[in-house]
Amino acid sequence: LFLLHNMRRAVKRVLQSVHVHGSTCPCHGCASSIIARTSSVLLTSSSSLRGRTPLPPHLRIPDYNNGYRQRHSNHYNSYNTRSLSSSSSSSSSPSLPLHDTAFEVATSGLRFGPGVTREVGMDMKDMGAKHVALFTDPYLASLPNSPVHVVMQSLRDAKIAFTLYDRVRCEPTDASFKQAAHFMQDPTSLSSSSLSNNKYHPYSPPAFDAVIAVGGGSVIDTAKAANLFYSYPEADFLDFVNAPVGKGLPVPGPVLPLIAVPTTAGTGSETTGVAIFDYESMGAKTGIASRRLKPTLGIVDPDNTLTLPPMVAAASGFDQLCHALESYTALPFDRRPMPPSPALRPAYQGSNPFSDIWSLEALKMISKHLPSAVEDPTNTHARSQVMLASAYAGIGFGNAGVHLCHGMSYPVSGLVRKYRPEGYPSPSMSGVHVHKEGDGALVPHGMSVVLNAPAVFRFTAIANPERHRTCAQLMGADMAQVADEDVGKVLSDQIVKMMKRLHIPNGLSAVGFTRDDIPDLVKGTLPQHRVTKLSPRPVGAEELAKLFEDAMVAY
Repeated sequence: LFLLHNMRRAVKRVLQSVHVHGSTCPCHGCASSIIARTSSVLLTSSSSLRGRTPLPPHLRIPDYNNGYRQRHSNHYNSYNTRSLSSSSSSSSSPSLPLHDTAFEVATSGLRFGPGVTREVGMDMKDMGAKHVALFTDPYLASLPNSPVHVVMQSLRDAKIAFTLYDRVRCEPTDASFKQAAHFMQDPTSLSSSSLSNNKYHPYSPPAFDAVIAVGGGSVIDTAKAANLFYSYPEADFLDFVNAPVGKGLPVPGPVLPLIAVPTTAGTGSETTGVAIFDYESMGAKTGIASRRLKPTLGIVDPDNTLTLPPMVAAASGFDQLCHALESYTALPFDRRPMPPSPALRPAYQGSNPFSDIWSLEALKMISKHLPSAVEDPTNTHARSQVMLASAYAGIGFGNAGVHLCHGMSYPVSGLVRKYRPEGYPSPSMSGVHVHKEGDGALVPHGMSVVLNAPAVFRFTAIANPERHRTCAQLMGADMAQVADEDVGKVLSDQIVKMMKRLHIPNGLSAVGFTRDDIPDLVKGTLPQHRVTKLSPRPVGAEELAKLFEDAMVAY
């Protein structure tokens, strides 16, 4: 009887899945004529959900939607193309949910405080590490008292062997990810020429058993990718890359322990399982996203940001500002389609009650402290608060996601031709070899994100004025007399006010783009489904073209 009961439950779940997915397997899309014939008694159409009859009562499962969307906004309904349940189902017999009913929380361990970088050797010793892959960029490696040297001294004190890879590229590419992965497979071929044969590198055991990343988001993301492909060397590079650019396969198991030591305050990469890169053949950014890629520990040390040039501090600060804004205004988690399996629930799952707390607190801290942190590098309190806010925003968007500001930023970074801001290291010190025009060009990630932000929030605010209103209030706007239809403009004005104060270029035109570039910018944005699908207001090519046109001039 026990076995029969479980068989009946299994069959019920299969038929429920067929009702949603038709005659294709929800995991791999494999067609099955047997399932198609079996499901024909339940479905009137195998091509779409429309026109299907509801499941019989004994196969239905309740709609566990907790009302998150309804509590926070009634405006999402105007922009959603599907209802939560079939129009043919009765109120007493709810049909199979089409949207997710749960969200997950996952983040790295964090340690915050001045000087905590010196503790990394102890952490590696506690993990039982014998040979560490240490990632950084050429600029940090060249500075005599940089955080990477603090880490190396800590590892020496703990008698932990390491091999340094100091060739990480600022704004990494698929090629630089592959090179970093090759280093982990064969460290003798690509380790630092200046440091691999002296006291910093006592010996070279045959295999790595832990990873440390010291640097900004580019370094941490590169270390995540190298760790992934070192752990699964038989995988094709595009296997884990986000669809539709790659196959979007789930990471099949654990990777090596990774400790991230950020030296910028913005990316939040020390808290997330996301690794972003420029896919050169497409001229746009994409990435790999998996909870398994999260660092084991993020060491958030305010001392590591005290030497950041003002423009680097500003660009990274605007990245975290948009992390907070986008994650709080993203499509709610219960408006996202139900995944075929809980294992396939995306890391970027939509706004949710947990992420809201972290995102709003981050927005409050950034709005208060970022200008002071950029304008006065000696203001240690402001820089400390901005770095803590970066981790807060990372926890928020790492469990909710971002949307259009980031989705539109990827082709901006990928298609830049000549622009390079002051204060950034030369191309050679950023791991970039200049062979042709444009190789040394750079629109920093945070800058490329915020250049789109005023246009984006003027567009999205109508989908949920209350959430955008809250953001504008936290950024200092008086919203008492502001009508719903004006909320987007007020929020955008607050962003522009900070952009002007911190000398961010005046829109996309100021970094070299023209209206003739809009078709290519749209083409580079459309594949970014991982983030664009979280926009509270749906977008297609036509809407994106208008947004890019609006973003050409910010103020």
